[in-house]
Amino acid sequence: MKAIVLYSSRTGNTQKVAAAIRQGLPADTPCLPVSEAPASLAAYDCVFLGYWVDRGLPDAAAKAVLATLTNTHVALFGTLGANPDSEHGQMCVEHGNELVPKICHLAGSFLCQGAVDPKVIEMMYKQFPMGHPHGKSAARDALHAEAAKHPDGDDLARATQFAATVWRQIQE
Repeated sequence: MKAIVLYSSRTGNTQKVAAAIRQGLPADTPCLPVSEAPASLAAYDCVFLGYWVDRGLPDAAAKAVLATLTNTHVALFGTLGANPDSEHGQMCVEHGNELVPKICHLAGSFLCQGAVDPKVIEMMYKQFPMGHPHGKSAARDALHAEAAKHPDGDDLARATQFAATVWRQIQE
């Protein structure tokens, strides 16, 4: 069996997680940005596809690749500014999972927190007034400060373990 790791990363968070995912797979597994994906992915039994969450969904570049997949197994992983265990985080996982083509088997999903692009924070603070859930506030600043600590070593170790578990399960 063969796997490939593809990822879309805006700030480097998802790229770090992709490298950790790759460590849980066979040594010859390619790990590439979606922009460098092979024209055909038919040779791979499993595609590990990484994305950054944009408005509750995988980003546009990852969604474009996801829509073309016909592989037997697909495993999704991603990063978002919010806590992945929150209601919003779980909704993001579900929205990503729903985009896996029906012809494919969803082998698993992994989501971890990641730093938010400072330009996005600035844009949100300009766009949304104080008092809005995405507007500037002490609580919102604290959330961004916590997100800036991720992905950390524990997140990356969990990503590696996720990939190893998925790989083992699809071979059984």
